[in-house]
Amino acid sequence: MFIKSKIMRDTALLTIMQLFLDSSALLLNVFITRQLGSSAMGILTLTGSFLNLAGIISNGSAFLCTSRLISEELGKPSSNPDQVLFHGIKLCMILSLTVSAIIITFAQPFSSSFFNDPGMARDIRLMPAALISGAIACCFKGYFNACRHSSIAASGDVLEFIVKSAVIVMLTLTASSASESTVCGIMISGIIAGNIFSMVYLLAVYSRLRVHSSGRSTLTFRKYTSYAFPIMGGAILTSVLSSTNDALIPFCLRQYGDSSADALSMFGIFEAIVIPTLFFPSVVLCSMSGMIVSESARASAAGNRERIRSLASRLTEWTMIYAVFAAAVLMRFGVPIGRLLGSSDAGHMIRVIAPVVPFIYMEIILEAMIKGMGMQAFSSLNYLAEYAIRISVVLVFVPLTGFYGIAASYYASNVIGNCSRFIKLLKASDMKFRPLRTIAVPIFYAALTMSAAELLTRITGTGGESVPAMIFFTAIWGAVYFTFFGLMGKIKPFDIKYKLKIVQNQQ
Repeated sequence: MFIKSKIMRDTALLTIMQLFLDSSALLLNVFITRQLGSSAMGILTLTGSFLNLAGIISNGSAFLCTSRLISEELGKPSSNPDQVLFHGIKLCMILSLTVSAIIITFAQPFSSSFFNDPGMARDIRLMPAALISGAIACCFKGYFNACRHSSIAASGDVLEFIVKSAVIVMLTLTASSASESTVCGIMISGIIAGNIFSMVYLLAVYSRLRVHSSGRSTLTFRKYTSYAFPIMGGAILTSVLSSTNDALIPFCLRQYGDSSADALSMFGIFEAIVIPTLFFPSVVLCSMSGMIVSESARASAAGNRERIRSLASRLTEWTMIYAVFAAAVLMRFGVPIGRLLGSSDAGHMIRVIAPVVPFIYMEIILEAMIKGMGMQAFSSLNYLAEYAIRISVVLVFVPLTGFYGIAASYYASNVIGNCSRFIKLLKASDMKFRPLRTIAVPIFYAALTMSAAELLTRITGTGGESVPAMIFFTAIWGAVYFTFFGLMGKIKPFDIKYKLKIVQNQQ
């Protein structure tokens, strides 16, 4: 029972923090777009994509590695999680110093080839400060997540974002131009400030809360590295493919007939407003994903098949119930949401891509389960296939249809990739798939309850597309929709059998 209450409490707290982060990030993107223009957001997105790739290589996917391997260490009778943490930091320092040396040496070619602006070399040479501090901070976040102190890791994210945003806003307000070099410098300066602050904060908390372990770590540095590299390989592959996809979209939009500025503008709107809006309702799932990796890793290490099956069954069912409702809301209010965020084009894009949201949200949960159970090879191969499909569709259809080619790439890659993940989880967990109950029922209830909410707002005269009207409509709609599933017994955290087993074990 303690585990249940702890997970629910942490999920609620992480959801609030993630909600703050996502809403603030969206508002920051809107501010930058209005201040510097949508093409500047395209430059920022490309800069962030390059920095993310360098960060993944330099930290070795530290959060996921430390979270999973420390969780497995804690699940063993005699363990030393601190030693595993130190292994992670050591590996990150080796990787980040190597990557930093490469970036400093080849800054000029990188600025010319990736950004098409040789003047950005000076800003690129600042990246190592962000990479090294970010890698160490990720190790500590993974440690706290594995030790079920997820709120500490999340507070580090919040503080990091606040410092980063403050620096970006200040530099944006004082910027004399919106050139590629200026925008890149703003982005990197903000990230450096946020990463260093987060690293110092997490180190201070670790020093205060650390409990010395009397056991001996079951992992040597060599063994840690052997486990970390497959995890890191999948993350690097995903980042490389994502960066390639990001770089190709503006290029293909220019082939469609857009000017360079228009291509960057559409790309900026899509990445800075459309994608964050589509992912905004997923805060609950993102908050849970880190804990799911940890919990499934513990269950897998202990050979607890019943626990894995229960987690897989419940989580996929809840995710589909929630994701169908979120997709329906985005389809219903996509256009006014776009106008509210300052772009009618964004509203149209949101509405077009919203139907694939259930597949996008399902990926968050499925990947957490798959990685927690140690199926890194499958995850990497699946991402490779998914991005191969996405990039192929971008190359073929974006030059012909513009934005609709981008939408087609999201539909094709997410539907195929996440169906593959779901089939793999079905086989690995032995759970039963009930398509009628899992898919058809949520869709039916979403349509039915939307009609009921429409009728109620029409009778009361509270309809419309103002912010209060949209909030009221969604609240009424959501209350009726989730009440249906509550009465059916679908919305409850753990199955009764597992709760009884926990109680029996405690007794």
